[in-house]
Amino acid sequence: MLNHLSDIWLVLSTEVRRVFSDKMVLLIFFIAPLLYPLIFCYMYSNKNVENMPVAVVDESRCEESKHFVHKLDATHEITVAYRPSTLAEARQLLRDHNVRGIIYLPRDFASRLADRRTARVVVFADMSSFYYYKAILTGGNAVLIDEMHSIELQRFEASGLTRTEADIQVQPIEMQTVTAFNPTGGYGSFFLPALLLLVIHQTLFLGICILCGDANENSLTLKMIPPRLRQGRSVFRVIFGRSLCYILIYLPLCLLDLWLMPRIFHLPQLGNLRTLLGFLLPFLLAVIFFGLTVGNFFVRQKISPMLCFVFFSLVLFFLTGMVWPQSNMPPVWFALSHIFPSTPGVQGFVKITSMGATLAEVRSEYLLLWIQAGIYFVAASMSLSFIKKFRRS
Repeated sequence: MLNHLSDIWLVLSTEVRRVFSDKMVLLIFFIAPLLYPLIFCYMYSNKNVENMPVAVVDESRCEESKHFVHKLDATHEITVAYRPSTLAEARQLLRDHNVRGIIYLPRDFASRLADRRTARVVVFADMSSFYYYKAILTGGNAVLIDEMHSIELQRFEASGLTRTEADIQVQPIEMQTVTAFNPTGGYGSFFLPALLLLVIHQTLFLGICILCGDANENSLTLKMIPPRLRQGRSVFRVIFGRSLCYILIYLPLCLLDLWLMPRIFHLPQLGNLRTLLGFLLPFLLAVIFFGLTVGNFFVRQKISPMLCFVFFSLVLFFLTGMVWPQSNMPPVWFALSHIFPSTPGVQGFVKITSMGATLAEVRSEYLLLWIQAGIYFVAASMSLSFIKKFRRS
């Protein structure tokens, strides 16, 4: 046992020297996991846009339309900054970025209401940012719903009902909307937790693949292994030693990015630290063994992983189910998503941090990560055994 521990320590120290002697790996392992979360969290620290300037084109110019515009200006999402007389002038304001949306009330707005027909309100949104679209849609819908209730009340009262009877007819069931796990309704609070874990996944995976690619390119894979471990059944000790090196590096980074950073920028953080650490252990092991497998088998040059990094990052973000619901994925993509540790990792992490789930409540994701860790550990051991057998140097 002491010999095995000594061998693991020898591999660990050798791998640490490799990491700190490679400037590219240092950039990927230390700078990127700190810089990317900081940039993204800072950019989306304002979870919602308030008082967004819009232009209102009121061709009806009736009492009802003026009341509608007044309600629009009273919302905290949008501010009526301009009231041009024509739609062409409003479009020019939008092109000049003086406003971020246009609300258009047609000439027949009052006449349609008087004839008890459906009146139309047209909304144009600046789609250069999802926040602009969300703000104008949220504010506009709130005013539309309130205005519809007012119109219905007036019509019921005109038909002879009392105010109480009219209220019951308009809203027979009182409804209260509560946004669970995201009270501000912010887009950043929704996707940033998933993005933070994906940054950990991608930087760790990329750094390992770069180290493997550098060793394969320069035929150093065996030379990096201490001499007495190049023969016999020492593969497991080599894998354990390297994995321990990466875990010791990334565990503090995980605490900083996934525990401290969300608290600094007021992101959802309902889970406790013990649950998070218990979940991160199989996640890190799965990513490490996955990176060693891919790096030993497929990466032949040091620069190769960088070429695929950006492309696969976007694909993995979609496969996590945060943007594209897994229930709507074709069977092929759904099966492919479970190859990567990022899929169960993101789903479990979001449930823990945003919903306060325990390990028992993320059992399926937790078990899947352990299964992936076991499969990729065997695959990583096989890849190293293959190198020892067929690439002796």
